[in-house]
Amino acid sequence: MIAVTAIFLQVYLVNSRTKKKSKKYDLDDLRYLMRRLRDPETGCPWDLKQTFQTIAPFTLEEVFEVVDTIEREDYAHLKEELGDLLFQVIFYAQLGEEEARFNFDDIVSGLVEKLVLRHPHVFPAGTLHSYREGSDMQKPSAIKETWEAIKQSERKEKGRDSVLADIPVALPALMRAAKIQKRAANHGFDWPSVEGAVEKLDEEIDELKQVLSAASADKLLDELGDVLFSAVNICRHCGIDAETALRSTVRKFERRFQYIESRAEASGRELEDLGLMEMDLLWEQAKSEP
Repeated sequence: MIAVTAIFLQVYLVNSRTKKKSKKYDLDDLRYLMRRLRDPETGCPWDLKQTFQTIAPFTLEEVFEVVDTIEREDYAHLKEELGDLLFQVIFYAQLGEEEARFNFDDIVSGLVEKLVLRHPHVFPAGTLHSYREGSDMQKPSAIKETWEAIKQSERKEKGRDSVLADIPVALPALMRAAKIQKRAANHGFDWPSVEGAVEKLDEEIDELKQVLSAASADKLLDELGDVLFSAVNICRHCGIDAETALRSTVRKFERRFQYIESRAEASGRELEDLGLMEMDLLWEQAKSEP
């Protein structure tokens, strides 16, 4: 088995070095490749085993890799990550076609139809090639109001009357909290200014302090959740994505902690040998590092 794997690896390396660069592949080539991978006779055993359910975790991973690449401004690799994400869509389309549910063309057609209908300020007749008359542009606030009204109408057509319907449960908690808050705010349930949201956070922190020493795990969970939810609300009022803000802080913590690690290693000591006071001093030094 090891020998066979080594042979396949050698063939891969040779092919990767000698492959011609003249061919510019397109979407049709990608769809053909996907069909080949899923061919029952000559396809890839791993790809043939996959289902909608088994592919879903990989889709989440690819989405976060795209986001991570953008946040690091690693645009040299963004094209590759976007390709990996596109492949997920192609895979789902192939599965849908095999099960006679839908195909790639159905996905594209439904997407275009939905976006045309959601942008009446661009496509006034509800058709792809219709144009508005004159050069007047609608204000963003009016466009947003129309967008929300259309989406609410779509939810009702699907039998989802709640304005909070169709917000995916699988979203990261901070993102889902922000979406729920935004949806509620669009229907008048919101603080008139960020000050009200800050006061609410202060209130929730006070409640947390009161239960820290004596509360049950369930009560602490509840109060900590309230604090986080209130912090997300402040982010929303400030126009800042809470998920992005927290990821930025985590990366900042990593850089500073790794600085402490490097200083400990340079002195020939373990982290535990530094002591909290020395760690705190190094932490302050790390804050001045680029």
